[in-house]
Amino acid sequence: MTSSPEHARLLRLATRASVGVASALIITKAIAWWFSGSVSMLAGLTDSLLDGVTSLLNLLAVHYALRPADDDHRYGHGKAESLSGMAQALFIAGSAVLIAFQAYQRLQHPEPVGAPWLSIGVIVFSLLMTVALLMLQHRVIRETGSNAVRADSLHYRSDLMLNGSILVALVLAGFGYHQVDAWFGLGIAAYILWSAIQIARESFAVLMDEELPADVSQHMLELARGVPGVLGAHDLRTRISGSHWFVQLHLELPGELTLSVAHGISDQAADAIHQAYPRAEVLVHADPREVVTGNKT
Repeated sequence: MTSSPEHARLLRLATRASVGVASALIITKAIAWWFSGSVSMLAGLTDSLLDGVTSLLNLLAVHYALRPADDDHRYGHGKAESLSGMAQALFIAGSAVLIAFQAYQRLQHPEPVGAPWLSIGVIVFSLLMTVALLMLQHRVIRETGSNAVRADSLHYRSDLMLNGSILVALVLAGFGYHQVDAWFGLGIAAYILWSAIQIARESFAVLMDEELPADVSQHMLELARGVPGVLGAHDLRTRISGSHWFVQLHLELPGELTLSVAHGISDQAADAIHQAYPRAEVLVHADPREVVTGNKT
């Protein structure tokens, strides 16, 4: 099992772009925080540092996940993406705790924010870079369904809100409302923690072989039952690994069919599902209707 060359190219492009954007934002936010001392800017810098780490993990995970299946990994290496997602969740949760602690300290000991207009310029730059990256990631997720890129995109969407909040806090701080900076820091920390929980939940679902959504499974059964010659379909099992879906199901066919005809009908059912869900690798088992009926009685 391999990914198409175009999918592989898109995944590599998205992960490399993510590392590049994170690196640029780390440098600019570090300069702005050094001159301003803003808790909100520290929150943004901390988040960008973790972005850099998690984006690098994504780059390595996607590189590994794109390796073809081998004798030791017959289903491929796609779950490396979900392992990366779990690592991201831990890093993101840690950043939320650090930001909350710094914001609490600033509430206890308020200080004016220095050089707010420099910081505002940096945040506007961050917003533009983040929007450009999200547009690229949206396309890659739509084309590949990558869990690693989806987790990274979720984090950068939270970054968009984070940077927007920082912008508001810095503008208000520039007009003398200094405690707003710390309160925004606490709010940002809460949102980042919520994002970490969402990423962990999605990654855990894949690692534990959670089924595809019920409506997708039902549609797959309907597609299989719609193939001429199929009398019924049951025992559908699904799971996700990276950008691949693995689907197994049983078809109920007339017992008098030859093996060759039954095989042809099974292939038609698998093709019908694959055409509707191109990421699905479908394995079909044909059962004589009489055997299925006998097992139910």
